[in-house]
Amino acid sequence: MANNVTGLIRIIKAFGYSWKGLRAAWQHEAAFRQEAILALLAVVIACWLDVDAITRVLLIGSVSLIIIVEILNSAIEAVVDRIGSEFHPLAGRAKDMGSAAVLLSIILALFVWVTLLWPYLR
Repeated sequence: MANNVTGLIRIIKAFGYSWKGLRAAWQHEAAFRQEAILALLAVVIACWLDVDAITRVLLIGSVSLIIIVEILNSAIEAVVDRIGSEFHPLAGRAKDMGSAAVLLSIILALFVWVTLLWPYLR
């Protein structure tokens, strides 16, 4: 399926597909909604804190990574579910690995937040 659209039209269409993907994640994925709300709250807190710009960027970037990984995990789950509902070890492995990626991104974000804010909490 070749796409011959180039230039600004391609960028506009790509934005539309991305927006469609974000809407689908919000409508169909409870985990995405929960993590997006928590990420928004974390961004507000990061902006409210009296920290330097680099710290603020790292705090916001770490929670943004969770959202990105959750969208990728949801995409993997959607493809696996599309293939069939019967159990297959590879399908289970794909879903488990996607879930593990989300967990690792959450652990990383917690590590970043604790490490960067620890001096302020003591």
